Order: sequence, then structure tokens, then C-alpha cells
Amino acid sequence: MSGGGRIITPRPLIHSGHCVRTQWLIRSIVAALVFLSALPANADTLEARLAPCLACHGANGQSTIPEVPSLGGQPAFYLTIQLLMFREKLWVVEPMNQVMQGLKDDDLRDMAVYLAKLPPPEPPAGPVDPARLERAGTLIEQHRCNFCHNRDYSGEQNVPRLAGQREEYLVKALREYKNNTRRGYDASMADVLYLISDEQILDLAYFLSRLR
Repeated sequence: MSGGGRIITPRPLIHSGHCVRTQWLIRSIVAALVFLSALPANADTLEARLAPCLACHGANGQSTIPEVPSLGGQPAFYLTIQLLMFREKLWVVEPMNQVMQGLKDDDLRDMAVYLAKLPPPEPPAGPVDPARLERAGTLIEQHRCNFCHNRDYSGEQNVPRLAGQREEYLVKALREYKNNTRRGYDASMADVLYLISDEQILDLAYFLSRLR
């Protein structure tokens, strides 16, 4: 969940790795819809409202589904705005739009506070590539990514946490900002990414996903 605009349905993907992620996404959407149909009409507890969300984003806010972001540790205000956008269909992701329908502003704030208190995601285990980290670090210094997202990339207010986020989700989000299919609160993300190559986007996502 990021940015402030309407998400356009992505073009069909033909790469085998993308096909696998697409299959996971379809399964996650089906899981959310199953949760929705199973919820009683008077599902008015916070846990009941969040059940469809956490079916995809992970029971503890730690996503295990490709291209589905982890929500644990995100700033509460940022999450509130994202949930509001889903409710108002300013950001179109059908399962989330359905989950948010009929919820009041206070409901959205309570849900956001709950999610923000979940533990932030852990970076992937294993060795890292120092050259990729160095290239990404240079880009970040040039474009001051750590000014808005904080020095530790924990985010604040309406700026999302990036540290530890799923790598392939970060790639997807950065590509969408670059091609203007995802819009932020202003044009800053598109402006920053305009001159950044796809290879550099891959390095940025690699770096950010490995931060704690």
C-alpha cells in the first residue's frame, strides 16, 4: 500500500518468474474474498475487520506472498491514508476496496494503529552483494531518499517504511512510480525516478529490503 493515486491494472506478464508471482497474487485475492464471504454481517471487532487484510499481508503483518507488501511497522498515519483511499476507491484493488466499504474514519484509524504496532519485517537471510549495496547507497545520497523516508528508512507520517520491505514489491512500486501508473502525494517520486534506470531500481530494492 503506497502513494496517492489510482492503480492501473498491470499488463499481462509473460516472464516465468512474473507468472509465478501472478499466480500467488491470484491466490491471495481468492483468499481475501473467501474471508470476506465467511465474515458474519455483524463482524464489528477490529480483528474481524483485519482478517481479510492479514490473509494476504500475513497474520503478523509479515507478507509471504510475492508483490504483496508487509504492513508491520508502517507509520499509522500513512496506513490510515491508504485505507481511506481504498474505501473511497481512489486506489483500486478490488479485495481491499470491498473490505473497506462501510467502515467509518475511526475504524480506519483503529485498524492503522493496530497494523503499525505489528513488528516490522525482517530482511532476507543470507550473504549480501557489497557492490549492489554501494551502488544503491550512492543513488540514495544523490536523490536524498533518506530525507523523506528517514535515515533508517522507517518512514514517518504519510511517508512509508521501506526498510525490510519485500524486494519484488519494492521493484514493482518503484517501476509504477517511474511510469506514472502509481502516483504519490506530489510528483517527487516520479521526478526522482525519471532518470533512474531499471537496473538501478533493482539495486535500490535490493538495498532497502535488506535493512532492519
